[in-house]
Amino acid sequence: MPCLLVPALSLWGGNRNSQDSMYLQYCKVCQAYKAPRSHHCRKCNRCVMKMDHHCPWINNCCGYQNHASFTLFLLLAPLGCIHAAFIFVMTMYTQLYNRLSFGWNTVKIDMSAARRDPLPIIPFGLAAFAATLFALGLALGTTIAVGMLFFIQMKIILRNKTSIESWIEEKAKDRIQYYQLDEVFVFPYDMGSRWKNFKQVFTWSGVPEGDGLEWPIREGCHQYSLTIEQLKQKADKRVRSVRYKVIEDYSGACCPLNKGIKTFFTSPCTEEPRIKLQRGEFILATRGLRYWLYGDKILDDSFTEGVSRIRGWFPRNCVEKCPCDAETDQGPEDEKKTR
Repeated sequence: MPCLLVPALSLWGGNRNSQDSMYLQYCKVCQAYKAPRSHHCRKCNRCVMKMDHHCPWINNCCGYQNHASFTLFLLLAPLGCIHAAFIFVMTMYTQLYNRLSFGWNTVKIDMSAARRDPLPIIPFGLAAFAATLFALGLALGTTIAVGMLFFIQMKIILRNKTSIESWIEEKAKDRIQYYQLDEVFVFPYDMGSRWKNFKQVFTWSGVPEGDGLEWPIREGCHQYSLTIEQLKQKADKRVRSVRYKVIEDYSGACCPLNKGIKTFFTSPCTEEPRIKLQRGEFILATRGLRYWLYGDKILDDSFTEGVSRIRGWFPRNCVEKCPCDAETDQGPEDEKKTR
């Protein structure tokens, strides 16, 4: 369920002006106003301050309160795997060659005693060698994968952004370029100094700066500059959306076998949901791939009381474009065709 943007004249403490309060976000699910940079998480079913993403590995959202802790976890996990990989390598080396050398001519440890009694407590046989080699591969793979995530997180932290805000900024550039507008989008929370941006997340006390409601902003911007850009993007999405009619039922399966081999193997690699379709329903598609579309189901208010939106991915071959939109709208038909 989405968080809708509605006008409001009073905020948390009533200390904001009416111009800013016009862009205050209201979450219909949580039934509360949202602070700037906050987003609603479908997995946690709650709004998260300065939400970066929902991490399935920690079964929680990464946001204002735990962004620093999550980033430190991404740093310490590869370091632990590097330490484990070193132990695995040296274990195999000493067992195979019975000699450990650190590379200096004067520092060598003779391991020939390993061939004499007493025998090692845990014999290093073929099974142990295979298990150690497998564990070494896991340690190196984790080091590379989690290390890349740490690099990405540090990159956005030094720019005082989140993953969601980076995506919003990219879409802002695309929108300006698409319509050839004479405007420049300035990200309002980047203080222009990597050190200042770093200190907003990492502190000696472990508690991030601020209260999660108001943020330091650049000159010429205000607290809702990013929200205004989101409003423009949502309006642009509605203009470029295309109306489709469902011509074939779809169960909502992640990789449906009965919709074709190409549809099965090109299922979107995302946590976004799939939606169940029935023949005769209507869909408003906002983006798409070659064999998949993403959009909102057009619902009957009397049938869906209490449900604001149902959106997700569905196979392209289950729908057809409505005749009224076929002549004027291109929308997701031509978007990301080669993906």
